[in-house]
Amino acid sequence: MHHGLRIEKPVSADLESAYTVFELAIALAFDQEGVIEDATQEIAYKKSLIRQSVEENDSNTVFMVAKLDGRVIGTISFGPCGDDIRKCTNSGLETVGELGGLYVLPEYQGQGVGSALISEMLMYLHNKGVKQFCLDCGLKGAQKRWLRKFGEPYKVAKNYWGKDADHLIWLCDVVDYVQ
Repeated sequence: MHHGLRIEKPVSADLESAYTVFELAIALAFDQEGVIEDATQEIAYKKSLIRQSVEENDSNTVFMVAKLDGRVIGTISFGPCGDDIRKCTNSGLETVGELGGLYVLPEYQGQGVGSALISEMLMYLHNKGVKQFCLDCGLKGAQKRWLRKFGEPYKVAKNYWGKDADHLIWLCDVVDYVQ
């Protein structure tokens, strides 16, 4: 863990460095999976979500950012469950919020920044009375990390993204991840 790492809700001044996190981390993750052409749309979507969460008081999505020396190096979000979760569960998790938007600058990956973001967000949710969260992933590299962190998925949508490209969905109790 980095000395001086702070986890907090983003403000307007954090948007540009958060955008850089999305641009670099999403492009890298999608490139590693061989689906780089999908990255542009995902980056634009995440940028609009974080901008809305900062600019609108009634945004459905809450973001937190990891900052080191005043610069955003990671993000995480919590909001309504996404379309892929709805489709894969026949809307069975529609009322459960989704943990997502976990991105860390490539040079800080594997150093505990993502775990710190998850921990802080789940403590925030616990304090707000949120009992459960779901998350999903179609990227094989990230799926391995989620399997280690959250165990076996609630649902596996076989071949959702094509042959041998499954989509995994987890349903977790917040209390299991807060100290």
